[in-house]
This record gives sequence, C-alpha cells and structure tokens, in this order.
Amino acid sequence: QKVQEDLNKQLLDNLMSFLIRPHSEFQEKTTEWTCRMKFREIPTAALVLGVNVTDHDLTFRSLSDFLQNNITPYIAFLEAKDCPGIKNLMQKLMGQLMNCYINVDSLEDEDCVQVSQNRIRCSMSSLIKWYESVTKKMDSETPSKKRTSSSTHWQSPPVVVIFKDMESFTTKVLQDFIVISSQHIHELPLVLIFGIATSPMIIHRLLPHSVSSLLCIELFQSLSCKDHLSTIIDKLLLTTQFPFKLGGKVLQVLINLFLYHDFSVQNFIKGFQLCIVEHFYSQPLSVLCCQLVDLQKRVNSLSHDQCENIRRLPSFRSYVEKQEAGKQVALLTTDNFLKEETHKLLEDLHVYHENYVSVLRCLHVFTSSLPKYPLGKQIRELHCACLENPVWETKEYESSLQLVRMLSKSDLVTMLQQCLKILLSSSGKEFDNTVEKLKEFLTQFQNLEAEAFQGKGVSVSSQKELQKKTDLYHLQKSLLELKESRQSKKLTKFEMLRFEVVDYIDNLVRKYLVPADHRTLHEILYFNTAAVLRGHLNAAPRTALHTALNNPHWYLKNQALKCDGGSISNKAPDICIVYKLHLECGRLINLVDWLEAFSTVVMAGEEPNADTASSDQMDDVIHARFIRAVSELELLGFIKPSKQKTDHVARLTWGGC
Repeated sequence: QKVQEDLNKQLLDNLMSFLIRPHSEFQEKTTEWTCRMKFREIPTAALVLGVNVTDHDLTFRSLSDFLQNNITPYIAFLEAKDCPGIKNLMQKLMGQLMNCYINVDSLEDEDCVQVSQNRIRCSMSSLIKWYESVTKKMDSETPSKKRTSSSTHWQSPPVVVIFKDMESFTTKVLQDFIVISSQHIHELPLVLIFGIATSPMIIHRLLPHSVSSLLCIELFQSLSCKDHLSTIIDKLLLTTQFPFKLGGKVLQVLINLFLYHDFSVQNFIKGFQLCIVEHFYSQPLSVLCCQLVDLQKRVNSLSHDQCENIRRLPSFRSYVEKQEAGKQVALLTTDNFLKEETHKLLEDLHVYHENYVSVLRCLHVFTSSLPKYPLGKQIRELHCACLENPVWETKEYESSLQLVRMLSKSDLVTMLQQCLKILLSSSGKEFDNTVEKLKEFLTQFQNLEAEAFQGKGVSVSSQKELQKKTDLYHLQKSLLELKESRQSKKLTKFEMLRFEVVDYIDNLVRKYLVPADHRTLHEILYFNTAAVLRGHLNAAPRTALHTALNNPHWYLKNQALKCDGGSISNKAPDICIVYKLHLECGRLINLVDWLEAFSTVVMAGEEPNADTASSDQMDDVIHARFIRAVSELELLGFIKPSKQKTDHVARLTWGGC
C-alpha cells in the first residue's frame, strides 16, 4: 500500500491541480469560467490506467480518499453495469451525492444531508436545487472569518463524477448525460473523470464531435503496469527488510502469469502472499525465517525433532559431507553444536542477501545501458537470471561483458560513480575494499592525459560504429573486427584500464551473485516449490469437478461417502450418483435406463414398501431428484440434449482427469 501511494502521488497531485483550477474559477466567476460557460464546456480528466483492470479499484479508492480530504465531499462513482440507461445513471448519481455526510462541526446530526432518491425526482434541476441548498447552508453555518485555508474547499466545492469503466458505457447514455450536463454547467460546477483502460481515442470513438466538443479534456497517464511491477519487486524482494525470499522458478511463474494473463500487480501480490502462506505452512523450519535480531532466540528454542529436520535438508547434507570426520559426527549427533552451526550459517545467508542485492544493482547499472539489453532492461529480469543459474556461465553475460569493454570513458565513469553510490549506501560490511578500488579507478580515469591515448581513432570509430549499428549481426561483426585489430595492435592505457574495470566487476559478480540454491540452509528462507504454486494459480476446473463428483468425501470430509472399488454409495449427493453412472455409458445415454439405474442405487439397502400409494409417491420423488441432477449435470457441461433421439442425451466429456 505504501508503494502504491508513492507511485500514485504524482498522478494525484496533477489531478488535484486540474480540479482546483475550475473550482476556483467557479467561485470567483473569472473570465475563463465565463468563456467556458459560453461554450458549455465541462472540465474532463481522461485518466488512462492501462489494461490491468483489477488494479483500478485500488487507484480509484486512493483517488476518492484524496479528493475527499483535499477538494470536495461530492464524489460519485458510476459503472456501466449499473447504468444501462440515462434514468439509471441519474438515479445512481443522485443517490450517491445526496446521501453523503457533510462533516462540519457546527451542523447537528439531524441537519445532515440525507435525501432518499425515492422522494425526489431524478433530474438535473433537482440536483442543482439540492446543491444550492447545501452550499448555502455551508456558508450560513460557517462564518467566513473562521475559515481556514484548508476549509475553502467547502465553499462551492465541485461535483466530481467518475466513470470507472468508460469503454463499457453505451454511447447513448454518455451522450445524453454530457449534453444535459453541459446545459447546466453555469449552475453546477461539474467535473468528469473518465477511467480508460485502452486508449484516449476511445472518447472520440464513443462520442461524436458535437458531443466531445462539449468537453474540455485533459489527459492523465498512470504509471505503466510493468514499471509498477518492477518497483514492487525492487521494494519487496530486493531488500534485506524481509527475510522471506522467492526462488527463481517461483518468481518466474508469478512474472509469467503477470505478463501473459492480466498485467495485474494486485494479483502478483496475492501470488506472493500465497507463497508466504504455503512456505510457513509446509516448511516446519520456517520459524527460523526471521530477522537477525530474533534469530539467536529462535535457534536456541529448537526442539530435537526440528534439529532432525535441519539434518534432513539437502543443502545441509551436502554441507556436512564437505566437513572433516569429527565435525560431521558432532553435526549429526549433538543438537547444541548443530544449533551453533545453524545460527552461523543463517547469519551468513543474511549477509549473502545484503551483498547480493548491492552487487546485483551494480551489475544492472552496466547491463541496462547496453544496446538490445542482453540480460534484460529491468532489474527483475536480471534477478531471475541470477537466481536460476550462475549468470556468468550464460551467453548473454559474455555478450554483455564484450559490449561493456567497448564503452567510452564518459560512460564508464558515470557507471562507476553510480556503483560507488550504491555500495556506499549498502549495509554490507564487505565492500570497504571494493569502494576504495572503485575510487582508485575513477582517479585513474581522471588522470589519463590526452597523449596517452594511442590509436584513439580506431577505438572511437569502433564505438561510433557500435552505436550506429545495434542489430545483432552488425554487433557481432564489430566485435570480431575489434578483436582482430586488438590482436595486431598494442592496447592504449585507457583500453587497459577499461579491461581492468570490467574484469574487476566480473570478479564481483562471480563472488557475490552465486545462485541462492547453492547456499546452505536456503530451504529455510526460500520458497522453491513452483509446482505447488502452479497448482494453486493455474485453474483446472474439470479436474476439480471430476474430483468433487467422483469422490465427494474429498471435499465434504465425510468418510461415509467413501467408496472402494468403483462402487456407488446411495448416501452420496444425487448429482454424484448420476455423474458416476454416466461415466459407464457411451456417446448416447438412454434417459429411461439412466433413471432405472439411479433408482436402483438410491433404493439399495431399503426394504420394499407393500403400500402401492406410498411406492408411487416414492417413485415420483426419485424421478424429480433424477431430473434435477441431470439438469445440474447439463449446466456443468457434461451432457446435452440429442437431436438424434428425443429420449437420449449426448455425452460431452471423455478421458480421465
């Protein structure tokens, strides 16, 4: 929520400036407002939020709170599903506006504006009369000398109408509302906000020029969902504030769902929360996933069973195998020694996190400025690459280093300064020597004299050629030519220093960006079971339906419904009995035979009734239950009526789940 507020701050500030302008003009009746009245223009904000529709509610909620705290209490949210016609729209609008509570200290509870929409005719003239009465009451009850600068918003505050999903509104409803509102703009300070998911051009597609000309439109663009996601990952994952981490495959699953499904940051956060719940529920050692200040206390409180769980971890077993014989015996037999070693290893893992994040940011400084972004433009892409495998073993990393070795002096100096700033702000304690080395590189670059650059023309020309030709073919060709020229020519001081800088950064990467699954006890802090996450997030409705209908005890937790050997219990729900019987049939199912089989299962275990009337009544009940169960099965999509035979239905599903 904090990150969301920070990301929306600029957008909300711009909207506030936009809304204050017509509000002040209406109060003072300035020339600009008079001109706008003459042309009947309605101030309109086109708010482009992107296709991640599930995130829009949070943005609108922040917008509503912001407007109510700073500008106006009169805010109405309209959705297309509630406004099929202009009458419904006016009812919804007036219902929201007239039932709002005016929070003024001098007003008594009985004076609050609460008007039932059933008692008043829903029209623009009624809305104007209500607005005038409310604003006059505000002016009379609140002396002007007691007004503060913040309370000036209550004097003739604007009425803000927000269309949350403009694309879904019908053209006629929008046209009628805009035309009616424009005729009363001199009496009612109305401001419209259009929530747009696609493109601002939708306004001109929905509205003809005669209607769109009645709007004074200003465009507002929210942060793109991809940038939003990168910020979320940067603030939540690439930080030492939270000890819980996501493994490479798990993070890739969440990112793929984001990129290929809905672009929803809220759903990404829900997936992240699901990973937290699953990790702390399924991992018995998750009690050690905590901050360093609580680590010693929690390690000391470990039971013998928890110590045994540590000994079973694959990473710990690999660690034990590398130790000497005496230490191996102590780790496997002595709990106190194991606790001391566990505390030390987890402290090392926390230090690894701190160093990893800092060096990752430094590497991103170099790779994000390269053409074609071999390792990705966003830091999340680089983070995924480093988590899955040793990044220095990939072809993309080798290509990136070759490109960095062709950068100019100014680019290298800028990148080194950024890396120096990152390492100085890092909480890691191992970067003192690294900081001194980077300062030394910067000093050497500053001390290079012009005459030391021998063969400068070849180097500069190669750099210019690299900048002009950014496609992969020409990049590889330039690299090969540069390699051949360097083999036959002595390197300059600048080129030697540039190679030294790149080699030093490469050594940092190899030292600190080791994948997390290579670290001992990583299972305690990292959630790596991507298959479990896919099972939760990737819906399989047919499998769930088959399980529920074929094994009802699985969901109902009733062991009396459990059947062995494919038998059918008469205590199962009717739809389960019908479903199991239909699995035994072919493409066409005879309804009469199906009913007889259903009746046989239901009546199993019951004594036959000699009373004819009671027997007929029971048959009617069974017949009704069967019809209802078959209708439910048809609704779920397992069967459909057959045109070949009127007393048959066709089966639609085949194969096991």
